[in-house]
Amino acid sequence: MSRLSADIRISFNLSTDISMNNSTLMRIGLLLLAAVFVFAWYRYRQPRFRAGEQAPELEITLIDGRKAHLSDLRGHYTLLHFWGSWCGPCRAENPQLVRIYRKYHPDGFEIFSVGIEQREAAWRSAIEKDGLIWPYHAMESRDFDGGATSLFNVKSIPSTFLLNPEGDIIGVNLLPEQIEHLLAEKLAER
Repeated sequence: MSRLSADIRISFNLSTDISMNNSTLMRIGLLLLAAVFVFAWYRYRQPRFRAGEQAPELEITLIDGRKAHLSDLRGHYTLLHFWGSWCGPCRAENPQLVRIYRKYHPDGFEIFSVGIEQREAAWRSAIEKDGLIWPYHAMESRDFDGGATSLFNVKSIPSTFLLNPEGDIIGVNLLPEQIEHLLAEKLAER
């Protein structure tokens, strides 16, 4: 009888060890799956272009119906600004961008804004309420599959691309303070 109880005890201990190993393997598998997901999500959200690259040509219809090209602004430092009237962080940044525009526009700074919207009336109202005084405003659909959003791989807003007068990207997804600092630095070099 003692031999039978010893066999049962050994069997029980082996199955406990195996289940702990399965549990550990399951945790490791879930961690690896999560890491792959985070990496894929990060890559998905990355802009297509990085600092140091030439910005691609972009043709877009402005708020007044005119066609405009990003290359129309060559010779100027230009902020390509993706935002939305429904986006709290975007709206919070707008007063700072207006201040930066007023300060640096006389030195050759322009802003080219692309609103990611579902309702044109809300977009126009936000432009007026936020005092976005620059003339380059365009609107694309809120599903992020418009021409400019697809071209620049914009997946979230606010998103920004700061271009030098030659059309090269010198900053991506900068905060207003960083935009101002970089503009001050670059304009001082002129």
